[in-house]
Amino acid sequence: MSESMQRLLELMARLRDPETGCPWDRKQSFATIAPYTIEEAYEVADAIQRDDLEDLREELGDLLFQVVFHARMAEEAGQFDFEAVVAGIVEKMVRRHPHVFADQTPANEAELRHAWEQQKLHERRAKAGDAGHRVLDGVAQALPALMRAEKLQKRAAKIGFDWPEIGAVADKLREELGEVEAVIAADQAQQREEEIGDLLFSCVNLARHAGVDAESALRSANPNLNAVLPTWSVCFGNRVVISTPPASTP
Repeated sequence: MSESMQRLLELMARLRDPETGCPWDRKQSFATIAPYTIEEAYEVADAIQRDDLEDLREELGDLLFQVVFHARMAEEAGQFDFEAVVAGIVEKMVRRHPHVFADQTPANEAELRHAWEQQKLHERRAKAGDAGHRVLDGVAQALPALMRAEKLQKRAAKIGFDWPEIGAVADKLREELGEVEAVIAADQAQQREEEIGDLLFSCVNLARHAGVDAESALRSANPNLNAVLPTWSVCFGNRVVISTPPASTP
């Protein structure tokens, strides 16, 4: 282990020391730290999107600190330590790359992807054990909603539960939009969330069939408002007076 990594582990141990550690760090748990872990992962993604490599270096360090924090709490509970985390991911990556670490040569990229998915399926089945494995098992509940929807759809598609072509997906999207309009027109408040959820799920499906990552597409679209809004809004004190938007503005 490198000197820097050893110093980080020792730093974390001091922060969590029951007698001389930091009061805030000592009282944390997996549950209370999880939101910070998610936040740091998003900040890594943000630095990548901004192509800011200096910021990326810093954000990766913050994310690594989160990994060390969780590993330290697990070590204190007698479950596992940081070394076990590293050993586990090394073993997993070796297992999932037999074309690199074993004598297996895939014929093409499609065969390589198939072998990867088969290995992951085998791992999920082994983890499920006697409880049995279902096709949607293992898709994390805490994922962002758009990302989780896409993963669920991809899993379902592997067993044939999918639209045959993108035109059918577009038709389904129009159908869901009609249902949203109907419940709004009928002032059916309780059904709005359900129908809009179905509409969003269909949007993700359309993006998937078009080869677009829905989460990334929406993230890229969000800054557009920042670029457009100042050009056709005028602020008066705490009020914003909106003029007629440009024709290109939705």
